[in-house]
Amino acid sequence: MTIPTVVRRKTAAAAKEDQVLPFDEADVRRRSDGAHEPAWMLEHRLSAWRTYQGMPMPGPQEEAWRRTDLRGLRADRLSLQPAEATPVDPDLLQPLASQAHGALLVLRPGSPPEQRIDQALPAGVVFCDWGTAVREHADLLRAYQSSLVSPGEGKFAALSQALATDGVFIYVPAGTEMQVPLHSVLWAPGDGSAFFSRLLVIVDRAATLTFVHETASPSASQGQSLHAGVVELLVAEEARLTFVELQNWGEHVYHLTHERSRVERQGRLDWIFGAVGSRLTKNFTELTLAGEGAEGRMSGFYFAGGDQHLDHDTQQNHLAPHTTSDLLFKGALVGKSRSVWQGMIYVAPGAQKTDGYQANRNLILSKGARADSIPGLEILADDVRCTHGATVGQLEEEPVFYLMSRGLPRPEAQRLVIDGFFSPIMERIPFEGVRERFQRMIDRKLE
Repeated sequence: MTIPTVVRRKTAAAAKEDQVLPFDEADVRRRSDGAHEPAWMLEHRLSAWRTYQGMPMPGPQEEAWRRTDLRGLRADRLSLQPAEATPVDPDLLQPLASQAHGALLVLRPGSPPEQRIDQALPAGVVFCDWGTAVREHADLLRAYQSSLVSPGEGKFAALSQALATDGVFIYVPAGTEMQVPLHSVLWAPGDGSAFFSRLLVIVDRAATLTFVHETASPSASQGQSLHAGVVELLVAEEARLTFVELQNWGEHVYHLTHERSRVERQGRLDWIFGAVGSRLTKNFTELTLAGEGAEGRMSGFYFAGGDQHLDHDTQQNHLAPHTTSDLLFKGALVGKSRSVWQGMIYVAPGAQKTDGYQANRNLILSKGARADSIPGLEILADDVRCTHGATVGQLEEEPVFYLMSRGLPRPEAQRLVIDGFFSPIMERIPFEGVRERFQRMIDRKLE
């Protein structure tokens, strides 16, 4: 059997002196020792660290980073200090995907995790922080960690796997239907810090899960912080995963992640994504449909303001026949913000009857804002249906004038038009709590 080769954007660049992160192998060993990890985990970290050292800092010379410049990051000023003791935003602790959590896990770098079990989890279900997974679920973790995102995927993917002590591990056994959602929050206030996280979710054969994960912090008035993370989602045969991911970092945070999913035969992944935070985001998100009849849907919402820069790089890989992917990302921009979306649908040889769709729509709300939208197709099969589209436009005056002629003040009329722009995304979200959260995000940006 010939294994399909997925073409991804390569990385190579040179870094300035002040972009060299001030960490070394001793930091890796201290992290492992401090968490009382076994030898196999330390070896995994050291292997990732060696990969990190052998890779240059990404820069605009390479295609994937051509529109996103990291030279503003003063990496030499970062440290591995704990998060500040600022209380967690109470809004983050509220259920979003139902009336109540099944369980809630709060992570604060440098502090013990806090877990609350509201309803007893079915037998065999694992929902824990990364340290607990290393100590108590080593067999599962060793079998699956880095199976989707290897350290070689990028410099920050390697760094995350070398230094991350905060993270979430979920395993849902075969045939288990989770009736209530799981919810985790990574809360990391402070400046001058480097935070690293890992997420590994395994939904075994014919199991179901809804999982909400949020990353957030208040904005610091000065300084910078870095968050680098890895997300791996494995959806087995006939399994179902709904993954809601919300990013609301403070506007001093550089947010760099590698996120990848794999869906096997007749499995389904519904990935809902929202982003309004960070100073700069570079997010690699990949959906791989590996088994016949696999389905994946990705619904993305983002809203940037001020000097924010949000770059989302998505890839939909169809490796088997009769697979379906559906991606819709919609964003709005105010101030001098900028968004970048680069999307690719890849269809492997033999992946006949593929149905792939991707669209990115952008709404520009001020003269200084800018959106770049770059869709792409790479099709190596001859019986497929793949379409893509991208638009960048300003707020239309005609519907605003119409609403004003009916007595609405201009700000309210504009708000209704903006709501209408985001309506297709809201309609794809089955959770009222998530829709309400997105609406509050819109309100804050417009204020």
